[in-house]
Amino acid sequence: MPAAAVTPKDEAKPIAARALAESAVTAIRQVDRRGPMRPEHLVPTRKRMRGELISYTFRALDALALFAAAIAVCNLTAPGGLWASPLALVVPYLAAPMLALASLNAFGAYAFRGRERILSHLSQVAMAFLGAAAIVGLCLILAHGPRPLATELEREWMICLAVMVCLHLLWLALVRRWRRLGYLTPNIVIVGANENARVLIRRAMETGEIAVLGIFDDRHRRAPDAIEGVPVLGDTDDLVSHRIMPFVDRVVITVTSTAKTRVRTLVDRLRILPNDITLFVDLGGNDSAAATLDRIADLPLARMSGRRPGNRRMVAKRLQDLVFGALALMLATPLMLLVALAVKLESPGPIFFRQRRQGFNNETIVVWKFRSMRHDQRDERAIKQVRYDDPRITRVGRIIRRTSLDELPQLFNVLAGSMSLVGPRPHAPGMKTGDIESALLVADYAHRHRIKPGMTGWAAIHGSRGPVDTPELVRRRVELDIAYIERQSFWLDLYTLIMTLPCLFGDGRVAR
Repeated sequence: MPAAAVTPKDEAKPIAARALAESAVTAIRQVDRRGPMRPEHLVPTRKRMRGELISYTFRALDALALFAAAIAVCNLTAPGGLWASPLALVVPYLAAPMLALASLNAFGAYAFRGRERILSHLSQVAMAFLGAAAIVGLCLILAHGPRPLATELEREWMICLAVMVCLHLLWLALVRRWRRLGYLTPNIVIVGANENARVLIRRAMETGEIAVLGIFDDRHRRAPDAIEGVPVLGDTDDLVSHRIMPFVDRVVITVTSTAKTRVRTLVDRLRILPNDITLFVDLGGNDSAAATLDRIADLPLARMSGRRPGNRRMVAKRLQDLVFGALALMLATPLMLLVALAVKLESPGPIFFRQRRQGFNNETIVVWKFRSMRHDQRDERAIKQVRYDDPRITRVGRIIRRTSLDELPQLFNVLAGSMSLVGPRPHAPGMKTGDIESALLVADYAHRHRIKPGMTGWAAIHGSRGPVDTPELVRRRVELDIAYIERQSFWLDLYTLIMTLPCLFGDGRVAR
């Protein structure tokens, strides 16, 4: 039989099949590049929850629930009710929850470890209550002997234990959900594709306390494609500019600490990052007694760079932003309506101007302002900095820029959490000073991103409000921003806010 004729359509089938197979392999590789510990969603570091704060919150709620249960039991069982009972009768009821709280903390019921099982956690709660009940019962017997009060206390203990079991089931469910969504588990990247990295990754996978998103190596060509499933994403140059970095809490250098020259080179190279930098202290190396040691996944880490703000300071700053920001918004609303009307009437275009800026940890945020330029001449990338008598600025724009009224919509950024009332002013990504990118002019430029950007700041009240169109002005602003970050406190922020008002009306020649 004659061979069947081969049509171009038939020839295309194997090619199409190969292309389909190659695309499937590529898709699988892309999925694998996510790594086994990457959460469902990458959450910027500014939105990450602090484990200590969550633990304190749970303790406070447990305390409220225990005292409420104790008061309710005492009020129902004591003769004449709670307020009519003698103090000697009421004290055991109120002392019991205090002892239970201390016992819960001693038994580690607020650790909420990553791989902790429900039964294991509930057994800690039960053991804590049994220990506290035994102490209270022993004290009562020694003081008064067996009394009818013991029966009522047993009832109180059972009610309080049931309340704690229900609450801790809820806490466990919340913690697991927050971990899965990436709000609670810290993200790290590793520098050094070596055995130390393998040890750290294995421990992280066992405990679930941290998520290793990727590995970078200054000797990238020798590195494997992955270690324990965690992908090697590039070299240190790739790390500095990688888009994953705004979601990374810490950079861990796992190069052996005895390789001092290489470690020093890596630390100097990575100091330009706003992220915390720590050195994995391998057990075979000589630990420095003066080094500040952190603990991640139960392994020692020596902190090399970065500044971690305290929880109290962080909470105080956020409360300051919410309270003062909401108050400022209420007071400024009539003025904002007038500015919005003036902007709309003077020139065609939207009332607001939105621009991408760099925020905390180099995260890209959208900053709101009143439009002060002609809409067809807007510069969303800040390629050309504004100068005095800039022809792009409208008449209304000139007034609101001189008095900083154009920045009032940033109060919405403050309340949303992407900005603070006080902090380094946010710059646009890729902003240029002359023909050179501003970030390249100062080695410590990115350190100004170790805190949220602000509507005003230490630099603003010290004369650095206008454009930074010379290298000297860039260096001056970065110096002032870093000086503020190192000294930040509630009272310094309050002083800065107060000193901002005379600055707004005392520098009319400043180009903004």
